[in-house]
Amino acid sequence: MALSATNGTGRYRGRFAPSPSGPLHNGSLLAAMASYLDARAHHGEWLLRIEDIDTPRVMPGADRYIMQQLRALGMHWDGTPVWQSERLALYQQAFDALAANGRVYGCACTRQELPPEGAYPGTCRHGLPPGKRTRAWRFRVEPGTERYTDRWHGPQEQDVLAETGDFIIKRADGLWAYQLVVVVDDGDQGITHIVRGADLLESTARQRVLARALGLRYPEAMHVPLLCDETGRKLSKQNHAAAMDLHDPVLTLNKAWQALGFEALSVPDCAAFWDTAVERWDGRWGQTPDGV
Repeated sequence: MALSATNGTGRYRGRFAPSPSGPLHNGSLLAAMASYLDARAHHGEWLLRIEDIDTPRVMPGADRYIMQQLRALGMHWDGTPVWQSERLALYQQAFDALAANGRVYGCACTRQELPPEGAYPGTCRHGLPPGKRTRAWRFRVEPGTERYTDRWHGPQEQDVLAETGDFIIKRADGLWAYQLVVVVDDGDQGITHIVRGADLLESTARQRVLARALGLRYPEAMHVPLLCDETGRKLSKQNHAAAMDLHDPVLTLNKAWQALGFEALSVPDCAAFWDTAVERWDGRWGQTPDGV
């Protein structure tokens, strides 16, 4: 493959990768803030990637509005943003490489035919059942336990085959699955460190085994706490979370900052907020991450 396994400089490179299914809300700001602070504290780059691969969920104009929200809060990305919808050939290249090594297979199973919980039972692993046709494509997981250390949560381990099973990398509707595209994008962009919400911690083991199959070095990871509503549900666009309030940007920033475990900052504007927050983040999380 023509994907790069590192950024070639040894320099920290992080990213924020929102889905343009609506405006950013306070929960998505928390993840954006943590990734931004970690990059700036380590004098690294912070890239913006628009994850618009799930086209049925894309809201027209949401990508540009997200950029406006980030700018209004004083957050500035490095380089030119990329859109997943413009990178389809790269995902096909990765899929072809996996197929050439026998790591993908067609699956005929519908959602109704699978158990509601637990790992994929391997129904189509050794060939399609008689009279069935391929609907989706799965990555063939090899036996073994995946072990790694999350910078926030500490040591982690998962037997991906036992706990998840072979997972989908191309969906029945023909769209590339998130697990594939995020690994390909991070590898191609030379991302060295991922900082994102804790709801994606469980995906990390799958992404690590997939990256290894593609010959890519998986980034160091940090999964920060989620912001929840009064009922304990994660703030999300699916749960109709309200867009961030930009009438008082410093107040909005401080809410996310406090959710990350820090005391509110008494500062006059966004520039002063970021100067102070980067310094304090550096004091807590600024020990040089592995790989930098």
